[in-house]
Amino acid sequence: MSPHTDSSSGAQAVSAQAFRFAQLPSGARIAWTRSGAPGAPTLVRVAHWLTNVEYDLRSPIWRPWVERLSRSFGLVRYDERGCGLSGDDPRPRGLEPWVEELEAVVEAAVDATREPRVALLGVSGAAAIAIAYAVRHPERVSRLVILGGFLHGALHRCRTPEDRGFLEAQWRLVEFGWGRNDPAVREFFSSRFVPDATPEVRAGMNEQQRRSCDGPRAAEIMRARAELDVRALAPQVTVPTLVLHCDGDRAVPVELGHDIAASIPGARFESLPSANHVPLGHEPAFARFCDAVVDFVTGAGGTPRLTPRERELAGLVAQGLDNAQIAVRLGVADKTVRNALSALYAKLGVDNRARAVARSRDLGL
Repeated sequence: MSPHTDSSSGAQAVSAQAFRFAQLPSGARIAWTRSGAPGAPTLVRVAHWLTNVEYDLRSPIWRPWVERLSRSFGLVRYDERGCGLSGDDPRPRGLEPWVEELEAVVEAAVDATREPRVALLGVSGAAAIAIAYAVRHPERVSRLVILGGFLHGALHRCRTPEDRGFLEAQWRLVEFGWGRNDPAVREFFSSRFVPDATPEVRAGMNEQQRRSCDGPRAAEIMRARAELDVRALAPQVTVPTLVLHCDGDRAVPVELGHDIAASIPGARFESLPSANHVPLGHEPAFARFCDAVVDFVTGAGGTPRLTPRERELAGLVAQGLDNAQIAVRLGVADKTVRNALSALYAKLGVDNRARAVARSRDLGL
């Protein structure tokens, strides 16, 4: 049931996807999918607000993410209950149900890959969920990456009745305006979350809203995210952590990212040059985000696990040999070398020959 991929210049591009379902104790089923090269380290994108894993490959916001991260990882994505392809149950939204969903998906992914640990990517409101999971299950987490996150939701940051009223007005707008073909409603959200978006991306965001869930459910999720508070958990995180945040983020101010990095022992912080809540595919910030994640999870932040044959291949790459020369050295066909290099690139977290040479040399291979 693995996604089909094709390769170009040593990089794998997602062309199709198949879905699996992890079952919760309530009987609800959580839809998840994995894209990328077999044997690549697993990166789990924790479900955030506004997901539909089936639509991701058509989304102008998320398709660049899926394609790029799938070159370096086995990228696992899932929909929280009641959203996208996932089933639902009557349990109220909140930290415990969201951690329960992540637990189910991680165990399913571990069973499928036989890899005992995964890296977590917590974007926006999913940061708190990723932090809580990492505290409870450090044996399952190799690295923790946070993007545009916060430790305590908007309700905890309200200082005046006016702040609370403005927040509640947004929830009402979501409840009744979600997915409507109304430029005024769309502009309210896009101007805060993706102010530098192209018209195509803004249209895609509106479609993503429609495909994720209905207005009442979206508002319920927003309220529950606003109630999150993991300030007491953050100092208990023991896994290596990278915190990234767009420096001009209007939806979640960059200072909240600073709070996360200051609260998690040993966490590293890096700002991204963007006014958007998440980097978009056309921005330099997007390339930097991807490079930072790859370097942290598979690069300087950790040594990839290579088989003896892969180490030998990486050593030949480090010497600057071409495919034909490597084929002669190993006594195999050129096609075998090409296939082996695609798998090696994924494990090294690179997408071309020059980076593979540099990475192999950095590793002393």
